[in-house]
Amino acid sequence: MSDIVTNFNDRTIVYEQLLDDFKTLLKKNNLKFTIQREVILETLYNSDEHLTPESLHHLIQNKHPDLKTGIATVYRTLALLEESSMVTSLSFGAQGKKYELGAKEHHDHLICTECGTITEFVDAAIESRQHAITEELGFKMSDHSMQIYGVCKNCQDK
Repeated sequence: MSDIVTNFNDRTIVYEQLLDDFKTLLKKNNLKFTIQREVILETLYNSDEHLTPESLHHLIQNKHPDLKTGIATVYRTLALLEESSMVTSLSFGAQGKKYELGAKEHHDHLICTECGTITEFVDAAIESRQHAITEELGFKMSDHSMQIYGVCKNCQDK
């Protein structure tokens, strides 16, 4: 039986709490709470995908065509959210970053270098080994992330 978990669609925080935290963050940074910023947060919250700033902007434009949300607002809001650990990002080198909401259980990523597919997973044995290594080396771990790059099954079969 496998100790690998691959379903991370559940949120660890309700949207109303996340929104309150966001409003506090904006106030702390002397920024106004705007409908555009809320829509960025809400779209991230409701997405099960890892989004580039451009794909997030596109989703918002499609869902809220009358709302003027500039790509610069998306970038600035993502930077603020990432700085506060409300969202996390995965770097794709020259292709930029993809973002996801931080309000999910801890997980790691398999990233296909051919098609860009991202598979989230947690393996209990890997997690246990990481904790054992840090303990053995006298290192106090506060957080960690793991990305494994390679070619997914679909791309291998092509």
